[in-house]
Amino acid sequence: MRIANLVVDTEVLLAPMAAVTDLPFRTICEEHGVGLTITEFLSASALCAGAQKTVDKMTPSLNGRRFGVQIFGREPEALAQAAQMARDIGAALVDINMGCPAKRVVAGACGSALMKEPELAQELVRAVRRALPEQIPVTVKHRAGWDDRHLNAPEFACAMVEAGAAMITVHGRTRTQGFSGRSSLEIIKKVRQSVPSQVPVIGNGDVVSLADYQRMRQETGCDAVMIGRGALGNPWLFRDIRLWLAGQPLPGAPSPAERRAVFLRHVELMRQHTVEKRILHELRKAVAWYSKGMPGSAELRDNSRTPSDPEDLIAVTAQFFADHADRGGSATGRREPYSSATSSSAAIPRSFAPAPAALGSEPL
Repeated sequence: MRIANLVVDTEVLLAPMAAVTDLPFRTICEEHGVGLTITEFLSASALCAGAQKTVDKMTPSLNGRRFGVQIFGREPEALAQAAQMARDIGAALVDINMGCPAKRVVAGACGSALMKEPELAQELVRAVRRALPEQIPVTVKHRAGWDDRHLNAPEFACAMVEAGAAMITVHGRTRTQGFSGRSSLEIIKKVRQSVPSQVPVIGNGDVVSLADYQRMRQETGCDAVMIGRGALGNPWLFRDIRLWLAGQPLPGAPSPAERRAVFLRHVELMRQHTVEKRILHELRKAVAWYSKGMPGSAELRDNSRTPSDPEDLIAVTAQFFADHADRGGSATGRREPYSSATSSSAAIPRSFAPAPAALGSEPL
């Protein structure tokens, strides 16, 4: 997939998620084959003010891997300055968040609230586009619309492309849905049919398995898929998508030993890149993610609230996985990517053509 001059080899991206997609989490996903990661969304005004907590979250990927930075706000000058900060740390693209449904973001008329102000949204895209060199694409992530009566995603996406966006990501829920209900494949399909074919459209929402990925690509004609919550404790999903796209066999569900190894790798990355006062909090999240669905995981999660020493929690969790490995127990959780739906995937082509109407789209 090509985003302007940027080539993404594997057609799956990691969604920017607040308090989740820090450098350790992104690195785990990169090591398992995701095509591109994007930082958690960052306030442009906070970045411009030099707020250290926010600035510290704008981190380049390790070992020279390409990455994106997502910013949000409603002041063109602030967004332009934040985009230049992203440029300075080596970002391969800058994404503008116009889809966050959080009350604190919408209260500031940012995030998904911008879908009610398309002219301002265009101004923001133009400001960021002017602030960056040509080789760094500006992209936009937005929702289906504000509510079921205002499903303006196709028109909004076209307006963003007209303003200079080189890629559109659509989450198939409205702002009022939040993360409830189901993500609409139909609205993503309509966006793909409306936006010029040379501009990639990324589908987002409810993809927690390889079968979900296949369905999203097949039913919407989208150029790639962005995965958020489905990646929590399940980086093997990216591995499976990459292998499947390459026509290679899948290795099967991760064993308890594999889960232990990736958990400890995540711990190693936290030790290197997470401030000490945050490690225990981040560890508790990782414990819940990697043990999800395993026998005894609820008890482990409850007990993780007790230790005050991170090393104690690491040792207990590592032993939890080791005990399961010794017993030959299943590590299968609720996000089983090897379901019967996946076993029939041979009928679905690995090369996804755009939806027919997209082929006839004219540039704006």
